[in-house]
Amino acid sequence: MTRIAIYDTTLRDGSQGEGVNFSLQDKLLITSRLDELGVDYIEGGYPLSNPKDEAYFREVRDLDLSHARVAAFGMTRRRDIAAEDDPGMKALAGARSPVITVVGKSWDLHALEVLGVSLEENLRMIADSVAFLAAAPHGPEVVYDAEHFFDGYKRNPDYALKTIRAAADAGASWIVLCDTNGGTLPEQIADAVDAVKAAVSVPIGIHTHNDGELAVANTLAAVRRGATQVQGTINGIGERCGNVDLCSVIANLSLKYEGYELLLPGSLVHLTEASRYVYELANLNFRSGQPFVGASAFAHKGGMHVHGIRKVVSSYEHIDPALVGNERRVLVSELSGRSNIAEKLAEHGLEHDAALMARVLGRVQDLENEGYQFEAAEASFVLLVEKEAGRYRNWFERLHYHVSVEARDGGEPITEATVKLRIGDVIEHTVSEGDGPVNALDGALRKALEPHFPRLREMSLVDYKVRVINARAGTAARVRVVIESQDKDAVWGTVGVSENVIEASWLALVDAFDHKLSKDARQAPPEQEAPLVPAAAETPSAAR
Repeated sequence: MTRIAIYDTTLRDGSQGEGVNFSLQDKLLITSRLDELGVDYIEGGYPLSNPKDEAYFREVRDLDLSHARVAAFGMTRRRDIAAEDDPGMKALAGARSPVITVVGKSWDLHALEVLGVSLEENLRMIADSVAFLAAAPHGPEVVYDAEHFFDGYKRNPDYALKTIRAAADAGASWIVLCDTNGGTLPEQIADAVDAVKAAVSVPIGIHTHNDGELAVANTLAAVRRGATQVQGTINGIGERCGNVDLCSVIANLSLKYEGYELLLPGSLVHLTEASRYVYELANLNFRSGQPFVGASAFAHKGGMHVHGIRKVVSSYEHIDPALVGNERRVLVSELSGRSNIAEKLAEHGLEHDAALMARVLGRVQDLENEGYQFEAAEASFVLLVEKEAGRYRNWFERLHYHVSVEARDGGEPITEATVKLRIGDVIEHTVSEGDGPVNALDGALRKALEPHFPRLREMSLVDYKVRVINARAGTAARVRVVIESQDKDAVWGTVGVSENVIEASWLALVDAFDHKLSKDARQAPPEQEAPLVPAAAETPSAAR
């Protein structure tokens, strides 16, 4: 087995992506999570660039890392100054990290026109920097990143090879070839790696960017030609179009090829979890179509596809989603066939009820014609099934709601919501202020319901989306609201549609509470079940 070292630069290169910003605590948390996953190297940042990165290299020493080695990143010494006198070199050595990565210029254009140094001085800068760091008292492992190597190799292959020889001869432990502009093709990557392997005996790594949508293909091409270190970021975040997505590289090398060893044994099943953890800390939206780990990676919508996977799952799935910690999802929409509905009903033990299947499919198609969409609102679909199957429990009757927004003397607007509900024989009439209509309605609903259903305190709203459905209608257009909620066990989506955005929000919000109550009831012992509201009391909006 060939060990492929995974070098994660999410905390440094990834943080250069637009809209990405990690706090010091975020960086430490991600470091621990990547260590648990079995990542071999974690690049923490440039200790001279800002106080946060300087603090990171102090505090990371207190983490109990069991596998990963932390790397400090920096550039070669400046021109016309000795390495031992260069502030950047001193900062790298002072970080006391077990690994130091230093980046130098491989493209003669950069040496001559960007740095403004001679080609000979650029070679000396590389050699002096690597030699100084390799001789540091704590004996760090030195990784040399050959920036713009592939562009340099295209323009002046002899000089590009001289730069990596200078690093290798000076004591670099790794030579990493960087496709910094992200525009190289896989066959060009492969040819260049062959040339480098013939030129140096030091282990080779690959660092690709995704400007040509080829970062994963380029990385795999380099590994197939002998590169044994892969640099990239979780979810492919990074400058411009991003770095190579380590999630895809790890999954492909682990599952598609034989003979490679990556991460720690058994850790591949945590890949999806790690991906979403980084998204959360980076405050970025999940990329649903992301290969292997995305929410849509194993989602099936077309009736023919669902029919196929019900018979043979591999007919429309290239791997078992569980291998990377993901899951299969069957989507319900107006495009659904009977197989989609049957698959969803099977989750509730109702797949053999042909009449119910027909009713549900017809109801879905009618509602989607009105603007509903259940792909991101599975909780609303579950409620629909329960109603059509006669299983629906009417937890509360909606009698009235009112929302008002008032602004005085140009001040901040004040939003107030009033809700009137019947719960069993009790009438609850509550009022709440909020940051907006949905927040105020949520507060009023909670005041009414939580005394009767205390577990609603576990529930919180995590996302709210509005989309205009028929924009040609102008201000009278119908809107679709999707609300995402969560508790300690699950995340669920609900949907509401109306020409009034507050009514659409109300419908989605009530479904969110309804789903939570139904979900908890299915998990609770019989003696804890709450009394039902008579089904006849259900309002037209509740019945959809």
